[in-house]
This record gives sequence, structure tokens and C-alpha cells, in this order.
Amino acid sequence: MSKIEKAVLAYSGGLDTSVILKWLQETYGCEVVTYTADLGQGEELAPAREKAQSMGVREIFIDDVREEFVRDFVFPMFRCNTIYEGEYLLGTSIARPLIAKRLVEVANETGADSIAHGATGKGNDQVRFELGVYALKPDVHVIAPWREWDLNSRESLMAFCEMHQIKVEQKREGEKSPYSMDANLLHISYEGGILEDPAAEPEEGMWLWSVSPEAAPDQPTYLELTYENGDVVAVDGKAMSAAETLAHLNAVGGSNGVGRVDIVENRYVGMKARGCYETPGGTILLKAHRAIESITLDRELAHLKDDLMPRYASLIYNGFWWSPERLALQALIDQSQRYVNGRVMLKLYKGNVMVVGRESVSDSLYDSHVVTFEDDAGAYKQSDAEGFIKLNALRLKTASKMGRNLLGD
Repeated sequence: MSKIEKAVLAYSGGLDTSVILKWLQETYGCEVVTYTADLGQGEELAPAREKAQSMGVREIFIDDVREEFVRDFVFPMFRCNTIYEGEYLLGTSIARPLIAKRLVEVANETGADSIAHGATGKGNDQVRFELGVYALKPDVHVIAPWREWDLNSRESLMAFCEMHQIKVEQKREGEKSPYSMDANLLHISYEGGILEDPAAEPEEGMWLWSVSPEAAPDQPTYLELTYENGDVVAVDGKAMSAAETLAHLNAVGGSNGVGRVDIVENRYVGMKARGCYETPGGTILLKAHRAIESITLDRELAHLKDDLMPRYASLIYNGFWWSPERLALQALIDQSQRYVNGRVMLKLYKGNVMVVGRESVSDSLYDSHVVTFEDDAGAYKQSDAEGFIKLNALRLKTASKMGRNLLGD
């Protein structure tokens, strides 16, 4: 086993990472530095500090990274209208490169030679954390306890806590929680329990951020989002920071039953997994961004972005945020947003997000004089379409004259 002097642990203060903290001290005989990120998960983080202190940790880092998370990770992702496998808005995936970045920064600041995380050997997060860490600090040693130890059940973790007198919060004692959950400002996810049967409908009581569409208000809620360079800068005319925007849209969307999805996704490690997600603010952002782009982006640029989006989404899902190809794609995406400015009007109603208007005073490519069914005063010469159609039909006519069977019978 490699000699480890000091390890930075991605630490939540929960059962798993508390066991990992003690296990690192015992197994590697190393000093442990804890790092905890406030990504908007809605949990009190002071207990994590107190618990780390009680276990002998001297260097404890707790960061409020909510603004950085939305400004530098979520918003750039939504500039590409990013969605994985048609439904997943990548709420967990996009948080991991930021945590990896901060783990590396803390390791550099404290002189640590190792970084440890609590992701299991079955999931995507181990890949995301480690690819990010290696990209930013290539010579660091990574410790993944779930791939090393034999504590493979909740019961064994609880026994370890009892043996080492590690305090377990009252809410975590007793029966196993039915779901594995992860939350940040973009979403909350649910896995495990009855969700492991893809045919089982989720219980209504599982959802924490949104009301059911049936229980949503009978009157619609209207929103107006103001865009500058592809990012929302104001809601209903009120300027908001990135994190404030997402938090507000989460509240409004959740109260209208917006943002629930139930999917079976293809994990990077090779298995299929069923997960449920609540992403009310992200669902609104995706719909609105496509609406403002519909009047401000050139057709071929918009189609190019649509072609690239699945690749971009896979890079984020698979943990390649810090890769040269993602950075290159981001440069193209950001360049495309120069003229994505204006306002989008939305109506939220019982789980639906409907675009009811879009406007860009300075950058709209929509020309009412061209598209009108009334007298266009020569803005578009309809007879020009004949030559256009004949040129495009030339190869089809040639193939048909050669006797090629285009019907495939």
C-alpha cells in the first residue's frame, strides 16, 4: 500500500463519509483534511464541521459555492440546451467537476498528496471525480474506499461506527432509508428502494421539491426571463444573480408541478439504472433558452449546436468536463451566444412549461415582412423558389431516370 501522508476527503458528515474518515486514519495512518461544498443541497453544514473536529480533523474546509456552481457550470451547460438521452438534465453530473476542482485546490493549499471520495464502484461519480482530479492534478493519489474495503452494507457501516464510537445522527438510525438522494441547486435525485424495479411507480411522498401536476394551482403562473449572451440576468424584470435565478425558478416551477422525470439511463460503467429527478428550474431554463435562440440564432448555427449537443451531454455525463474536447466545444457554444439577447414569456400550468412569447429588440433574425401571408411588398420573390426546388431535385431526378428503385419494393 502506498505511503500516504495527508488526504483531502470529499466530506458530507453523513454515515458513509464519516466511516471513510476514520477508515483513512486507520488504514493509511494519514492526516485527513475534509472538504464540504455547499451546492444548495439545503442541509445545515455546521454539523459536518463539528463532527470532523470530534474525529480529530484539524483542517476543515466548508465552501459556499452556489454562485460559482450556477454561473460557471450550470449556465454554460444550458447555453448548449444540454440534455442526456433525451430527458436527464445532468443535475448530479455537472456538480462533480466543481467539487473535483475544489478538492485539488484544497490539496494544493494544504500540501496533501492524496484525494479521497465516497463514490461507490458501481456508479458514475467515481469516474467523474477521478477524471476531474487527474486532469487538474495528474500526479495525485486517489483513494476510493468503496473499491478497497469490505464494508459493503449499511449494517457493516453501522457496526464500524459502533466499534469506533462514531456518532450517527438520529435521523439516520433505524431502518434503511428507502432512497439514495443527491441534491444541489439544479436538482434532487432519487435511486434505490422500490425504484430498482423499473415497473414500479414512484410513491408520491418521495418527491420533495414539487407538487404533483394534479395538485398544482388551477391558475397558470406567468414568467418573463431576460437574456444576455445566452444567460438569464433577470426574472420578471428583477435583476438576479445566477444562483438567485435558479433558486427562484426552482420554487416557482416546483409549486406548479414542473420538472419531474422518471428514467432508465445508461451509466458510463456499463449498466442501466433507474432514477427519478426533480429539476424544476432547469426544465424552465431549457424551454426558455431554446425559445430565445429560435429568433436570434442563424439556422445552420442552431442546427450545428443541436448536432453537437448529444456529444457535449455525454462528455459531462461521463466526467470529461475538464477535457480538451469539452473546452473546445464550450468555446464554440459561447461564441454562438453573442446575440442571444432578449425576453422570453412563459406560462407554467400543472407540470407544463409553455412558451407564450419571445422578443429580441436588437438581435432578432425574425423578419415579419418576409414571413407575412399578406402583401410582402417585394420582400420575398416567390417565383425564386422554382429554381431552388429544381436544383435540389436534380440528383433525385437523375437517380430515378437511371432506374434506381427509390421505393425499396
